[in-house]
Amino acid sequence: MTLTDLFLAQLADPFRIGLLIALIITTMRTVATTGKVIPLLAGIVFVAVLIPTTLSPLPGVAWPVATAVGLVANAVILALLLVGYALLRRVRRG
Repeated sequence: MTLTDLFLAQLADPFRIGLLIALIITTMRTVATTGKVIPLLAGIVFVAVLIPTTLSPLPGVAWPVATAVGLVANAVILALLLVGYALLRRVRRG
């Protein structure tokens, strides 16, 4: 499996996307006490490490490689989700 294949597989992983959606919801509800940037960065790292260590490993992919690519994939997914969240809030305000 090439790095591109791994990256695309991680971008399309519904479990990863669901965890990042939950991260955004939790962060936005607790932003007054915890802030926004540090919880989001910690969540990106947490999901990137959690998935390769707990789920069955992909054939031919080492754990550190899967984690490193996961960090990038999580950042991309999170950026897209935050844009969607901002658009949703803007539409709701009218």
